[in-house]
Amino acid sequence: MSSKEYRRQLKVLDAELVALQEWVRSTGAKVCIVFEGRDTAGKGGVIRAITERVSPRVFRVVALPAPTEREKSQMYFQRYVPHLPAAGEVVIFDRSWYNRAGVERVMGFCTEDQARKFLELIPAVERVIVESGVILLKYWLEVSEEQQTLRLQSRIEDPRKIWKLSPLDLKSYSRWYDYSRARDEMFRFTDSGLAPWFVALNDDKKRGRLNIISHLLSQIPYTPLERPDITLPKRQDPGGYRAPALPLHWIPTPY
Repeated sequence: MSSKEYRRQLKVLDAELVALQEWVRSTGAKVCIVFEGRDTAGKGGVIRAITERVSPRVFRVVALPAPTEREKSQMYFQRYVPHLPAAGEVVIFDRSWYNRAGVERVMGFCTEDQARKFLELIPAVERVIVESGVILLKYWLEVSEEQQTLRLQSRIEDPRKIWKLSPLDLKSYSRWYDYSRARDEMFRFTDSGLAPWFVALNDDKKRGRLNIISHLLSQIPYTPLERPDITLPKRQDPGGYRAPALPLHWIPTPY
């Protein structure tokens, strides 16, 4: 897909996302969207595409850092609770509580017993979230081995992307099938009627973003609000105002 065609299609979806935003704001709806996937699956790009044209006061992105020592001593899910949506909010998790089923389990940051207990308990937690009135959408972004290799190599070679590359990414890259097994078991335990997993192939990032946005819009029963008829008012007369000759610090204009 050409960039021109991608932007044309995204413009249509952007308008629907704004309509969704206004519906959420006016009805007090609560929406929680979880994005998970392997490293380089394109979660960040999808989230940027969703939030590019909407208000950050309604659409809020949560990307938690590694837990502090205090947070490690808490109930595992506890640090995510304050970030769940209130009325009139759409909260997007760029990785979520499912870290325990994925990276923490594969890389040994939790015990096998802790991972197993998480998988057994989280469906009940998500039932409570959904029954409290939250629309919960969970997306797994799937990427092929070949695409992951290309994207990681790009991060190594492109100085604009090097910040995305961490030592953990390199370790994770070598454990493709451990992640595959962890993903499969996560699906078995946590794919439920109340909170199903939606899987999106994202080898083609442009098509993947459009498909995901289109799908999430189809999962929320929003009603586009009527656009009011707005006319700009007439500006006041200057009333003798003159711009003062202040020594302002104008920036250079090399472009």
